[in-house]
Amino acid sequence: MAATAVRYLRSVGAATTAAPAGTPPGTLPRPGLRAVRDDERRPVAPDEFRRVLGHFASGVTVITARDTDGPAGFACQSFASLSLDPPLVSFMVARTSTTWPRVARAGAFCVNILGAGQGALCRGFAVSGADKFAGVAYEDAPATGSPLLDSVPAWIDCRIHAVHTGGDHLIVVGRVEALGATDEGEPLLFHRGAFGRFSR
Repeated sequence: MAATAVRYLRSVGAATTAAPAGTPPGTLPRPGLRAVRDDERRPVAPDEFRRVLGHFASGVTVITARDTDGPAGFACQSFASLSLDPPLVSFMVARTSTTWPRVARAGAFCVNILGAGQGALCRGFAVSGADKFAGVAYEDAPATGSPLLDSVPAWIDCRIHAVHTGGDHLIVVGRVEALGATDEGEPLLFHRGAFGRFSR
């Protein structure tokens, strides 16, 4: 997956190593991409890490894209807004993801924010290797043509702005091209390994 990110960064003319001395002020260096080395000791057991971090409730999204092979998508809870000016959002994806290379190839994606009744839709996009779009209605997002799933309460149409390393994940930054929301319904929440609802 690191190689995929490096190829993407190079294709858009972005540096994949720290900026050399003399780089103009305001130019942010980009860290070199690398995998975690075999000799690096984990300070925290993975199961304990998951258990404790599971106490942080998050929303749930489906990230979709369209490459030359058709629509692609995966369930994602590690989504966040990042910047107002310019409008940027971010999500994290595992280096082992088989869908990420297709999103990277597309160069664009749509964040489909799921509502309280869409747990089954999320589970469908969380399965690896299946036809995730079987029986799923969608239309083209207006700016990028990425799949915009029917009946989602909100969506954000983006082009890939940058990709950074993050241990065993990649941090993908998207520049927002279009977005919309229904302003109705409640969000789908994920907490301690289960879906839940927001109650006022």
